[in-house]
Amino acid sequence: MSLPALLFRLLQDSTAIAAPGPTAARPGPGGAATQFVESMSGFGPETQSKVLLSVLSVGGLWLARRLIMRVVASKLDDPRVRYHWGKATAYVAYAIGVLLLSQIWLASIQNLGTFLGLLTAGLAIALKDLVSNLAGWLFILMRHPFKVGDRIEIGEHRGDVVDIRLFQFTLLEIGNWVAADQNTGRIIHVPNSQVFSVPVANYTDEFEYLWHELPVLLTFESDWRRAKELMQEVLDREMREVAAQAAHTLRRGSRKFSISYRHFGPKVYTSVEDSGVLLTMRFLTPARQRRGVSEQLWEAILDALDEQPGIDLAYPTQRMYLNPVEGKPGARAPSPWPPE
Repeated sequence: MSLPALLFRLLQDSTAIAAPGPTAARPGPGGAATQFVESMSGFGPETQSKVLLSVLSVGGLWLARRLIMRVVASKLDDPRVRYHWGKATAYVAYAIGVLLLSQIWLASIQNLGTFLGLLTAGLAIALKDLVSNLAGWLFILMRHPFKVGDRIEIGEHRGDVVDIRLFQFTLLEIGNWVAADQNTGRIIHVPNSQVFSVPVANYTDEFEYLWHELPVLLTFESDWRRAKELMQEVLDREMREVAAQAAHTLRRGSRKFSISYRHFGPKVYTSVEDSGVLLTMRFLTPARQRRGVSEQLWEAILDALDEQPGIDLAYPTQRMYLNPVEGKPGARAPSPWPPE
C-alpha cells in the first residue's frame, strides 16, 4: 500500500470511531470536526481527507525543497550552480507532487491510461500553444540548442540566456539601439515553441570565438602596401594569443560539430572601392569582446598610420579630376586649352 493510500485509510478510520451500545450515536472529537466541516463546506469525509492529504503533500514538498536550497546556498558560492540546483529541485518536486496528487484524487479511476489519453487529446486541442511551448522546453532540455549562459540570436532577438522555464525562456537583450553586442538592459521573454519555427544562432556553444572584420579605407594616393604591412603587424601583435586559444577550443568543439579551420591567424585582405583602397582585417575574437577588441585594434592602427606621411584615410568627398593634367602621360586626353 502506498504512503498516500495509507494516510487516507488512517484518516478514514479516525472519522469513523464508534462503539456498539448506548454511546455509539455520539461521535468522537474527530467525527465532530468532520461533521462540522461537512456542514460548513458541503464536502463529505472522503473529500475532506483528500484535501487534507493534498495540502500535506504540497506543503511537505515545498518545505523539503526550501531546506535543500538553504543547504545549497550555504555550501555553494557560484550563482550558476545554485540556479541549476534550484531548477532541478523544482522539477523533481513538481513530478513527485503530480504523482502524489494523482494517487490521492484518481484512486477511483479504473482505467487511468484511457483517462490520461482523453485528457491529453483534449488539452492538445484546447491548449495548442501551451503544449507547443512544453514540447519546446523538452526539446531544449534534450537536444541542448542552448543553455543558460549562452549568447544566442533567435528570430529578431539577440541576448544572453538567463532563464529557461516550462513555457518560455528569458534573454538579457544585446544590440538593438546599442552599438556592437553590448547589453541594452531589457529582459525578453521568448516562447519555447520558437525553437521549432525560427533559426537559432548560438554565439558561444562549444566554440566561443567569432570571425570579425574591420574595414580600413585608404585614399588611392596612399602607400597601401606599407599600410597593409603595418596593419598585419598590429594584428599579429595584438591577436596572437587569441588565435592560439581559439585553436585549442576548436579541438574540443570538433568532438560535437564538424568544424574545421585551416588557419586561425589574422589576415589583411585588399580590395578596391569607389572611394579608395579597402584593407580589411579579419581575425578571431571572443564572442563577448568584439567591441573591446575592435577598439583596441583601431587605436593601435590609428597610432601606426599617424606616423606615416604617405598614408591617408579616405572619407566621403567630392573632387574634380582633370585627366589632361592629372592622368598618366600615356592615358591623358588632349588638352582643351591652347599651349602656353
